[in-house]
Amino acid sequence: MTPLELNALVRQAHTDNNYDSLISMIPYARLIGIQCLRLGDDMVFRLPASQDNIGNPILPAIHGGVIAGFMEHSAMLHLVMFMEIPHLPKIIDFSIDYLRAGHYRDTYVQCQVWRQGRRVANVAITAWQTTQSEPIATARAHFKVDEP
Repeated sequence: MTPLELNALVRQAHTDNNYDSLISMIPYARLIGIQCLRLGDDMVFRLPASQDNIGNPILPAIHGGVIAGFMEHSAMLHLVMFMEIPHLPKIIDFSIDYLRAGHYRDTYVQCQVWRQGRRVANVAITAWQTTQSEPIATARAHFKVDEP
């Protein structure tokens, strides 16, 4: 996909308030079922409860790798949607802190860009289930945002 095609896809997604076409570009995001909810100027990503994402069937709890992948891909999508990056950014570093079990229910993520330079963007990511004030995980991600 060319930078012009990606920018046009992002503009159309903002206009229609439908981000499915962007998510469908990323196979893993599509596989785990990431959804985007636009709330004014904010974007909240949603991972619907799914049996396929269970890691501990006793609790049941979402697999930690699914939570991390959801958070990482949400940050990447956030950069594409709001930072006018003409290509998919490449992950440099990802660090996650699991704070409590991610139970079998919908999970939400919100991202905040701490810094975006010409080459690197730093993103803070928070995941929660019942209330945003009780996160299940927090993460920090660094992405390469200059031309691949």
